[in-house]
Amino acid sequence: MASTIKDIARLANVSHTTVSRALNNSPLIKEVTKRKIVEIARQLNYTPNYNAKSLVLQRSHTIGLFFTSLSHGTSSSFFADTIRGVNSVIGIEYNLFVRGIDDYEDYSTIHPKRFDGIILMSQSDDDNAFIEHVVGQEIPLVVLNRLIPDGSFVNIVSNDREGAQHAGEYLIKQGHRRIALIEGMKGFKSAEQRRTGFLDAMKTAGITIPASYIVPGRYSTESGYQAMDALLQLDSPPTAVFCSNDDMAIGAMNAAFEMGIKVPEELSIVGFDDINFSMYTNPALTTVKRPIEQISAHGATKILERISEQCAGEELIFLGTELVERRSVAARSE
Repeated sequence: MASTIKDIARLANVSHTTVSRALNNSPLIKEVTKRKIVEIARQLNYTPNYNAKSLVLQRSHTIGLFFTSLSHGTSSSFFADTIRGVNSVIGIEYNLFVRGIDDYEDYSTIHPKRFDGIILMSQSDDDNAFIEHVVGQEIPLVVLNRLIPDGSFVNIVSNDREGAQHAGEYLIKQGHRRIALIEGMKGFKSAEQRRTGFLDAMKTAGITIPASYIVPGRYSTESGYQAMDALLQLDSPPTAVFCSNDDMAIGAMNAAFEMGIKVPEELSIVGFDDINFSMYTNPALTTVKRPIEQISAHGATKILERISEQCAGEELIFLGTELVERRSVAARSE
């Protein structure tokens, strides 16, 4: 039969309230008493009953991790990095519930009795209805990846526009003038920001990008392959391509390889995100580091703070990007 708090209290000769506080590391309990109780709990192989604890505290011990969509525009690497970041912070006392917003016809099942807090990896303005619902339910909320001013929640974003601009400037500095863009998922704010940053760099340098050099993508390896295949069949193909994420850049490199185009000798490629696999491509991928794992871990830390302190209010956090130079770009004289 499993040990209970009452068993520990009897052996320690204290109240079960004192035991509960000690096991939850309360500052109200003296250190010597806390150590004694923890040792007794260890000897008894005591395991907390989270179901009973949830009833007492009116908590579900569940944190929701939501994406705009799991089936459209969320690459496997982006998904894995997000999960890894959140999981590195949230302890085993919490269950992590992962879902795409587009799976829901309505949000009636999203309520405080089911979720102690929610982390949203947001990509689109279409998420606003979900955000309004969560705020209205007074569930602690952290929104990642998309800037949403004047919100009563934590908002953590990276400067994608600046990162894409630096990527464009880097290719120009290497002597490239025929530079193409493989865009991200249509309707996603990250895709819009990266397109704008890239075009800012071209405009500043006085470089006109023909319409045929801007090709749509879907943040997937396959779409990067298809986009590069289309670019390389142009009468005057580009000498460099900026891909709006690393998955598409890897697909683009594969398309070039199959067509006998050498990277970077004949074609330079830059990605965005700096996923783990990007350093192991051949050649290793030059990319813009956007710390998704760090952003997600930071979001998890913030949601735990909001849950434990039961605080609200707006908090905006910016994390910078960084160009990581590897071997997929070569200098060119035109």
